[in-house]
Amino acid sequence: MTWEIVIGIETHAQLSTASKIFSGASTAFGAAPNTEASAVDIALPGVLPVLNRGAVERAIRFGLAVGGAINRRSVFARKNYFYPDLPKGYQISQYEIPVVRGGAVTIATDAGEKHVRLTRAHLEEDAGKSLHEGLPSELGGVSGIDLNRAGTPLLEIVSEPDMRSAAEAVAYAKALHSLVTWIGICDGDMQEGNFRCDANVSVRRAGGALGTRCEIKNLNSFRFLAQAIEYEARRQIELIEDGGSVVQETRLFDPDRGETRSMRSKEDAQDYRYFPDPDLPPLTIDDAWIQRIHSAMPELPEAMRSRLVAEHGITDYDAAQLTASRELVDYYHGVCKALPAADTASHKLVANFVLGEFAAARNRADVAIAAVPVSPADVAGLLRRVADRTVSGKIAKDVFDAMWAGEGDADAIIERRGLRQISDARAIEALVEHVLAANAPIVAEVRAGKEKAFNSLVGQVMKASKSKANPAQVNEILRRLLAR
Repeated sequence: MTWEIVIGIETHAQLSTASKIFSGASTAFGAAPNTEASAVDIALPGVLPVLNRGAVERAIRFGLAVGGAINRRSVFARKNYFYPDLPKGYQISQYEIPVVRGGAVTIATDAGEKHVRLTRAHLEEDAGKSLHEGLPSELGGVSGIDLNRAGTPLLEIVSEPDMRSAAEAVAYAKALHSLVTWIGICDGDMQEGNFRCDANVSVRRAGGALGTRCEIKNLNSFRFLAQAIEYEARRQIELIEDGGSVVQETRLFDPDRGETRSMRSKEDAQDYRYFPDPDLPPLTIDDAWIQRIHSAMPELPEAMRSRLVAEHGITDYDAAQLTASRELVDYYHGVCKALPAADTASHKLVANFVLGEFAAARNRADVAIAAVPVSPADVAGLLRRVADRTVSGKIAKDVFDAMWAGEGDADAIIERRGLRQISDARAIEALVEHVLAANAPIVAEVRAGKEKAFNSLVGQVMKASKSKANPAQVNEILRRLLAR
């Protein structure tokens, strides 16, 4: 019998508010330890929490985006546990009545689209951070506590155990990451801990009852998520096949060794002794509030993909690639708007260029879209010269590299470097005649029906013209002269 992996994911998305969920302290990253922790965050006696309206609105926005139910009344609870970086001895969270219930996220798999169901999405505060490295050596083997993160607003998004492979889990995490950044509720910076995944992994015989799950905490990269799941599944299968049994526990992933290790026994809900927080009244959300947020929602990725295919004439694949990032598709739209004739042909040209040369340049430079040195209007200027055949697609790549290096706009670079495409039929015919005369063996192969040999002749002509000859004219003239 074969084994089946069962995966559910709990994701902590830090909400993009300027202040914390129950205090006015800043959520900015990178401050000196314990400089952004207010009296509320460190639980001084007598302080009371006040709910951040912006955090609630972001949770509602998420619920609408995934098609979940927005509970008109939800309750904050105290989740009790004792850890050095939890000042109050409890975490304010939601349990029985979360702000969002249900919904789904659609992912692409080898077998087609799959809908991963969501159980809930609830608001809660983050804990502080324990520091085990970088402390003064004279202090000896001690740990420090930084409470800057304490009270940072989180939306915990809990999926059903619908995923059956590490690849599906990564696809889900990427889709969720794209969605929360797309709708502007989270900046998604995984290095800063603003988007973290806990993977619940179990194995079972195909068609059997669910196995005992282990939770792998705080996975802050998609690569680590895949590695941790694959290792943990193998560990559990080997353990069971050797006659052992899986113990429910929380585990950590060691990326250096590529393995998970035990952290602590896994708690159940009763271990946290949840009860309603007496300092916070129930959260009430009316229809008018939901409607205001709904009316301000951006077009969602799935709807935009369908529209781009229908209206712009691009492929499903290109539409999916463009809408994987809000910043990328905004750049694409910026180029399209800067073109004088936004027809299907120009849209396809823009999509090819943005997903090709532009994406490659970004990857080489390792910069965010907001920091690229070439504006959408600049790219539109270059693509106008491709469309009117001033330059070929190959030359356009060289022009774009020069634009990226700060050498000016497309027209200035084309003129300065003398890159205008040769479209004079007589000039191209002279080049072709010269190449045919110099490559008699290849000409013989072409006339014998070898198409690859024809492509070789095209390459020779383009080389002779320093890539300036109009490729379509080169092909036409070559075929005409070879047919003599």
